[in-house]
Amino acid sequence: MASRPHKRQGADRHRLCAVVGVGASAGGLEAFSAVLEHLPADTGMAIVFVSHLDPKHESILTSLLSRTTSMPVLEAKHGMILEPDHVYVIPRNARMSIDRRTLSLSRRLEAPAKNLPIDHFLKSLARDRRQRAIGVILSGTASDGTMGLAAIKDGGGITIAQEPGTARYDGMPVSAIRAKAADFSLPPREIAAKLVQVAR
Repeated sequence: MASRPHKRQGADRHRLCAVVGVGASAGGLEAFSAVLEHLPADTGMAIVFVSHLDPKHESILTSLLSRTTSMPVLEAKHGMILEPDHVYVIPRNARMSIDRRTLSLSRRLEAPAKNLPIDHFLKSLARDRRQRAIGVILSGTASDGTMGLAAIKDGGGITIAQEPGTARYDGMPVSAIRAKAADFSLPPREIAAKLVQVAR
């Protein structure tokens, strides 16, 4: 009988788990690695990294990121349920969404359709986690992620853009900031500190 409250607390921790959706393109791996290096492994958050990947080449993102954190870093699979204190990485040639903390994968859109994997994921995250959704846009060109960040903000979640002066390519962060979709504009190390503050 004494173990029941503990089990309930564990179940609540998983059910109430905040999910951080991180979008990046060119220069984003460097920025995300810097975030992970300064992020404790016990925030209770699940982190999902959505990057623009070449669909024709194998991705080594998972192995690269696993060197920067003690959290488990996993390539996302269809039907995978997010766990706190884990990092999930979108695979190549895929679009990804989330529903009831469960990842859903489909093939990326073919040209001439516009492939916006970050917006696609962040919009689903806004619907699924509402106030427990956190969106982060890092280095990259163009504007993918801006609409997704706006959806999270409109749903009561928290949104962050990398401080443009610290981004190798500032197109994506600048787009989000100009659209007033970002609550905060911070360099990678301070993004990690803000995530800790939110988690606590």
